[in-house]
Amino acid sequence: MNKKLIAIDLDGTTLQSDGRSVSRYTKYVFKQVEALGHVISITTGRPFRMALPIYRELELKSPMINFNGALISMPHNRTWEHTKAYYIDRSFIFDLLRHQQNFDLEYFAVEYRRKFFLNTFRNVPTDVFGVESFQPYNRLRVDRVTENPHAVLLSTRVKDKFRLAKEMQEHYNGKIHVSGWGGPNGILEVVPKGISKASGLKHLLKALDIPVEDLIAFGDEHNDIEMFELAHTGYAMKNASKLLIPYASKILPWTNDEDGVAHQLEELFLK
Repeated sequence: MNKKLIAIDLDGTTLQSDGRSVSRYTKYVFKQVEALGHVISITTGRPFRMALPIYRELELKSPMINFNGALISMPHNRTWEHTKAYYIDRSFIFDLLRHQQNFDLEYFAVEYRRKFFLNTFRNVPTDVFGVESFQPYNRLRVDRVTENPHAVLLSTRVKDKFRLAKEMQEHYNGKIHVSGWGGPNGILEVVPKGISKASGLKHLLKALDIPVEDLIAFGDEHNDIEMFELAHTGYAMKNASKLLIPYASKILPWTNDEDGVAHQLEELFLK
């Protein structure tokens, strides 16, 4: 069998619903599949700092895609020649500070590889940022935004977050790409124009010399659409959003809490 690139989303896909756990069964199957020469790559909207513990828990040695494609890196090799990083111009942050009421935002965060800045701590769930509490240095101040960020995370009160995502892209003349997080929350993620999980995977396919015909993807949400359009086979979880279903090659009979990714990989490669 040809070497496969297996792109795995995290939240709602590989992780249990607590947002941090992976079963021993999943870890076992991943190791067996990797031993056959295939590449399992975390492909997530999560920032690097929040995906790294999962990467280590799974004991992966493969490249990882974060911020929905804005960072492609090899976590255990900082000098990896194929590392690719994309950034939003920081002027966007300053404009958002001035016009945040236009988008009915509860809060927004400026995301970097290892740090983040929040415009407010009030009524913001700490687990969204993978911390137990917010610290003074997490407070967003204009003088702290000295570098261009990879992404901006927004929480909106607008009920139709996907409509708002489209409106924001139009408002900024298509200079940014906006997608929604999974679940009932009103969270949107902003990355540079032209960046998506698919663009990150195209870069990986080229770097690893794997044809697109050998790309397999697992996902559950709106931000997995481009990835499914690119992949030869896109597996949607049983718990997947109805927005993703039309783009899936197959809907799995298992949810994320039932180790659906591992079950399907076992079916494909270990039987």
